[in-house]
Amino acid sequence: MPKTPARRSSSTEITRFLQKSRAITRFQAGKARLLFSLDATASRQPTWDHASHLQQEMFRAVQDNNALSVQLCYYRGFGEFHASRWTGDAQEITRAMARVHCEGGHTQIERLLRHALAEHGQEKIRALVFIGDALEENPDTLCQLAGQCGLLQLPLFVFQEGRQPAVEQCFRALARLSGGAWASFDQSSAATLAALLRAVASYATGGVAALEKQGNESAKLLLQQIKH
Repeated sequence: MPKTPARRSSSTEITRFLQKSRAITRFQAGKARLLFSLDATASRQPTWDHASHLQQEMFRAVQDNNALSVQLCYYRGFGEFHASRWTGDAQEITRAMARVHCEGGHTQIERLLRHALAEHGQEKIRALVFIGDALEENPDTLCQLAGQCGLLQLPLFVFQEGRQPAVEQCFRALARLSGGAWASFDQSSAATLAALLRAVASYATGGVAALEKQGNESAKLLLQQIKH
């Protein structure tokens, strides 16, 4: 028995669809963009679940702030690097986070920074958040890229899990050269991470003025470094 021919969309329906698509694109383009990146290598596995829960605090801030669009990036395993689409849907970001698990591998911070610079070249990114605990790359190369970020007004907010001295030295330099800020956290101060992430979300949409308006300790910590 022959199938009934599928109904063809009218020109009016097609026009409406295209208009709606353009409207969504313009709406997303008008939002401040924040790139949220994670080290998902095996060294972070012991604290991953707890940290992931706290990281969702920033996504809730995104939900409350309709002016922010986020891209989730992470690296792990043997050269794996993932970047989500840009979205202002906090639930979509949370679901994407829930699917991430740690795998053994080397850090890929250079690849992350090059990706961020490429994205920034297409459309301005207000801030990049990076959460990690290790460094297995050439610090000079990373500092050169961080300096490029600074010249292009792409600040890096680097949040270090633990206090490994060599890692801290490089992470602090990346933040300073880019015009961003550095902070550390661990299990005993993990709640600080949630407050820091909310502060960065405010900065991404409102700049220094938004941080000054917050007036809490996390905002002050970021302000002290951004203004120097």
